[in-house]
Amino acid sequence: MWDLLIVGTGPAGVSAALTARARGLSFLWFGSRRLSDKVEKAERILNYPGLPRVTGRELRDAFLRQVDDLGIPIQQARVAAVYEMGGHYAVCAGPDFYEERCLILATGVAARGQIPGENRLLGKGVSCCATCDGELYRGRNIAVVCESQSLEEDVRFLQSVAGHVELFCTYAGGLADTPGCHKGRPQTIEGDDRVTGVRWADATLPVEGVFCLRETVAPQALLSGLAMENGHIQVDRAQRTNLPGCFAAGDCTGRPYQYAKAVGEGNVAVHSALVFLAQPQEEPR
Repeated sequence: MWDLLIVGTGPAGVSAALTARARGLSFLWFGSRRLSDKVEKAERILNYPGLPRVTGRELRDAFLRQVDDLGIPIQQARVAAVYEMGGHYAVCAGPDFYEERCLILATGVAARGQIPGENRLLGKGVSCCATCDGELYRGRNIAVVCESQSLEEDVRFLQSVAGHVELFCTYAGGLADTPGCHKGRPQTIEGDDRVTGVRWADATLPVEGVFCLRETVAPQALLSGLAMENGHIQVDRAQRTNLPGCFAAGDCTGRPYQYAKAVGEGNVAVHSALVFLAQPQEEPR
């Protein structure tokens, strides 16, 4: 059981990891060694204290040097699902599960929108995690929407489990070039209380489940019951969400989308986690 798990390697995640290391917490940090594409691609940053007119790549490299100097490892497995376990959390990342007392979400904001019907039918036939939910669809007809070639291992797993897979790919190469693959995303996901099909090219393809595979999972899809507002995670000034022991920081909590704001929130989130961790634990039921 870890003290803390941090999801995301943007400025908020970096700040949270540095503070967690400084305070001696046992923690896992999930994300990319590249840290943040948004930071890396910034031409010039004018309002980051102490680093006037720094380029995005220079700031990214400075973050990474500090992380490496402190020996903080970055787990590069994709976090696909988080489960509230009644007093602690369990995280599915790659083929493994990890348990921790509290959680900081620093996931940023997804550039791509959801498929119409996706959020409404989440947990009712729509899933973002092949490892978590694939076995539920053994021998059944499903659709898989894959938005990155790096996720094709999940696609192959689902193809080995399901009876039939309608595959949709939003990129070129790899499985996107196989016969029968649909180029693009479905127009809508159909169904009332459960998924019944996906709309494609003026026809409805009947399926019982839809797997939406993206490198970044929307927060409300990552953790059931997480309160959202206008596409952002609701937090108070202590970065607390509506779920005990779950905190959020950075762009995922709303505007302004600023590096300095994200770094501050990451620091506050860890201090709030320290307060939570200091509380007496309930005896296992």
